[in-house]
Amino acid sequence: QVPLVESGSGVAQVGASLRLRCDTSARTGSTYAMGWFRQAPGKEREFVAGITWIGSMISYADSVRGRFTVSRDSLQMNSLKLEDTAVYYCATRDTYTPLVPTTTGGYNFWGQGTQVTVSS
Repeated sequence: QVPLVESGSGVAQVGASLRLRCDTSARTGSTYAMGWFRQAPGKEREFVAGITWIGSMISYADSVRGRFTVSRDSLQMNSLKLEDTAVYYCATRDTYTPLVPTTTGGYNFWGQGTQVTVSS
């Protein structure tokens, strides 16, 4: 059973908005941080945004800061650009961290990914 399930995928035009959600109900145990990553074809998976449960620390990649907003269960994506096209993954961490992990190794539960396509 996949521990995390993303939803909200779709096709959007440049400048439009999409909201991705991460369902963690299949997981048991504590969550201390949630991160969103994305992977475009031929590229490595990269950090997009994340939030910690204790202290509500938030971090964004430079490429999305000011356009994306992360919360404990979703990623709001505004002013979408062509380069935002990718498979988006949510991930959670079950051990304490004071800061938002920005690498894939900082998380131990992952969703299966959801496609976001931005068209002109």
